[in-house]
Amino acid sequence: MKLICTLLMFCFFTTVGLAQVNKNLASKPDPNKQLLSVDVSCGECNFGMPGNDCDVAIILNGKKYFVDGVGISDYGHPHAKDGFCMAVHKAEIQGEIVKDRFKATYFKRLEKTTNPTESK
Repeated sequence: MKLICTLLMFCFFTTVGLAQVNKNLASKPDPNKQLLSVDVSCGECNFGMPGNDCDVAIILNGKKYFVDGVGISDYGHPHAKDGFCMAVHKAEIQGEIVKDRFKATYFKRLEKTTNPTESK
């Protein structure tokens, strides 16, 4: 019985932990840093970036960057109708570019802008 309870608690806390948006990001933008408006989506599925897994990416000043600090599932299932793999969204972000990757310190996904699969 103890084993069953332990397993159930482990499954519950694992699920709750995976469902959370990244806690390392600020909940509000830093007023001392520039707030950027970018396109955000799956880099591999919608931006044609190289890779083997689905990863969040942005287009900033015409250049594509993978984003560290935001997970592909942080805003729902990536293959849902409005997920990162199925749609391009607008986002407000703060952070910096380090070694050709965008290190996010603040991230807020806004409305869906396009659904690439609808135009195919």
